[in-house]
Amino acid sequence: MRPGLLRLTDRSWAEPAGVAFVGALVLAGSIAEAYPGHHYAGLDLEHHPSPWAFALVLVPVVALFWRRSHPLVVFAIAVAAVAGWAATGQVYGAALVVVLVALYALATSEVSRFTLAGLAVGGTALIWLVGGLLGPWGWWGGPQLDMWAEVAAAGAFGAAVAARRQWRQSELRNRIQRAQAHEAETRRRVDSERLRIARELHDVVAHSMAVINVQASAAALLVDQDRAQAHEAIQAIRRASKEGLRELRSILEVLRQVDGGEPAVALPGADAFRALAEATSGAGSPTTLSLGVELPDLPPASTLAAYRIVQESLTNVVRHAPGSLASVCLRRQGELLVVVVADDGTGSSAAAFADGSGSGLTGMRQRVTALGGTLSAGRRAGGGFEVRAELPAVGGAGVDGSDHGVAPDVAPPDVVAGAAR
Repeated sequence: MRPGLLRLTDRSWAEPAGVAFVGALVLAGSIAEAYPGHHYAGLDLEHHPSPWAFALVLVPVVALFWRRSHPLVVFAIAVAAVAGWAATGQVYGAALVVVLVALYALATSEVSRFTLAGLAVGGTALIWLVGGLLGPWGWWGGPQLDMWAEVAAAGAFGAAVAARRQWRQSELRNRIQRAQAHEAETRRRVDSERLRIARELHDVVAHSMAVINVQASAAALLVDQDRAQAHEAIQAIRRASKEGLRELRSILEVLRQVDGGEPAVALPGADAFRALAEATSGAGSPTTLSLGVELPDLPPASTLAAYRIVQESLTNVVRHAPGSLASVCLRRQGELLVVVVADDGTGSSAAAFADGSGSGLTGMRQRVTALGGTLSAGRRAGGGFEVRAELPAVGGAGVDGSDHGVAPDVAPPDVVAGAAR
């Protein structure tokens, strides 16, 4: 389409066209009502108004261009103009159209319903009084009676349109708020899952790397002095790395499951706990294991949490007190699973024990709290360090702690930083 041609999709022409239509309707109707010799029922108009008098019906028509930005002013101009037209002794039936359009615009604005009703009644009363005193119909003839119903209809229609607009805007705001809330919840879930996976990776890598580091240091020292012990240290490195890789593969397998179903998390059994004790013993910290509970009878979330607590605690023993005697005990106490990991503090770095406020223990507390349990950690009276956790031993909480009202397993960002106490 060439520039300059009217485009039906362009709505810029609608406003002037609408005002021009109202102006033509008002002007033609006012001329017809004021034309000499025009006979009404029981009324004969014998005089024609001067051409300048028609400005009274055209000025409010021009003012309609500002009815959205200044609806109250436009309504006042329309009422004053129609009252002036009635004061000249003319019939104002056609001129009243401008008042109805201005009142509709006022009703669709932000004016209150009480103010709208007051203005409508006041403006109509003014026109009615002028028409009754100076008009040709007296108090109840012609438009003197009909205009009350017309004004009420215009105001009610405008108020209904305004109410629907407000409802639609409210619905739009509610949809936006729901979308924002859904997006925030999605981000929270993503962050929660990301931190949970980060903690799982941290637990696996920290334990494996701690064992490998200790054994590698031992192998480096013994390779020229005791080849048999050096060989044993290398085998321990092999076993630790193999176990670490197995756990990493299991975590990555869960991440690959994108079908929306429940992830098939491999739960640790008694052999997994024994492997932790053996790896810690092989790293130079003899460890005893006491399993006084049947692991298959426990909730999956509690089993996994107990395994990670034991894994993290033994990692701390290897890192912070190598050579200490360690013990792991799992037992059932009523409806609780009690996990106790302790060492005697006789290792070469026993003096470096912390107070139990490190990020590794923070991660344990987060894991236990997510399941509704408790955890305590600190120095033992006779020396050494002890971690004690109490977890639910009954119930059907899933591995991620999402069932039966259990909160998701969430770790704070600092848990990912390291395994130090």
